Amino acid sequence: MIKINVEPPKSDLSLASFFTKNDILILKGKMSRNSAIRALLEHLSQANNLSNLELHYQAIIERENNCSTVVGDGIALPHARLSSLDKSYIGVATSQEGIEFIEGGDRVHLMMLILIPSSQPGLYLQTLRALATILNIPQTASKLAEMQSVDEIMRFFERNGLRLPDYVCAADIMRRDFIALRENNSLQAAIDCFISKDSCEIAVVDKDGDMIGVVSATALLQICLPEYLTWMSDLSPIINFEPFTNVLHNEEQTCLSDILIEDFPSVQVDAPAISVASEMLKRQVSSCYVLDDKNLKGIINLPSFLSKIFRE
Repeated sequence: MIKINVEPPKSDLSLASFFTKNDILILKGKMSRNSAIRALLEHLSQANNLSNLELHYQAIIERENNCSTVVGDGIALPHARLSSLDKSYIGVATSQEGIEFIEGGDRVHLMMLILIPSSQPGLYLQTLRALATILNIPQTASKLAEMQSVDEIMRFFERNGLRLPDYVCAADIMRRDFIALRENNSLQAAIDCFISKDSCEIAVVDKDGDMIGVVSATALLQICLPEYLTWMSDLSPIINFEPFTNVLHNEEQTCLSDILIEDFPSVQVDAPAISVASEMLKRQVSSCYVLDDKNLKGIINLPSFLSKIFRE
């Protein structure tokens, strides 16, 4: 297991540095998602003399239709990455009555609309981390929605000093819905996971959640079919999967600790996201595990990494 430590460059950007009170809109009355997004986009465009409003609107709605940007506690972060932009823009809208982003879902009271140049892949993820402070304070969106003036709302963001992090880290792009088995689970459990989850590799953790290795479908095949058998010119003696028989007879009794691969690609949660790409390239793998010391916190696979960097 290799840990990568990289000293990232430091920045000193606040979230409030991306907008002024002229970019804040207090919405009145109940509104639909699309109506609220259009209203804030028009307001942001007028304040900053932005063109291509309809193009921006369609890009935001398309992104929202693919995956809702409601992040919880009455907050939504609709956004779009556009090649036509040469800088980033943030618009802020509050709604005391609430915006219906998801039919039947909780209403949104704080909406931050983010327009990002295609050439700045990390800004949205950095913005999310900057907002983590707000997300951890109960009812922040509702409290902001009760404020009666844009000056008061602007002071809130300035007063709370929401800083953009210095870099996008592994924790920003990892998936938390990973599969993990315990070291005392059987090979049968691993085979069932390979099949039911359509996965070729599964993390193995101890009772404390510390990652101790992986089991892979490829390694299982190698157990069933040792290399010397693959070099046989005459495969007729094993044509009916005879080498697999012994494994099948013992799959319930074989513990994962007996077939564990202890060398696996990993980075720490606070490692720069670029370290993930470096680790996957160096190891020639398509996934990387994210650890807090030894504790497994998430997994990053190549498709999700590419999506976060190039599309989200």
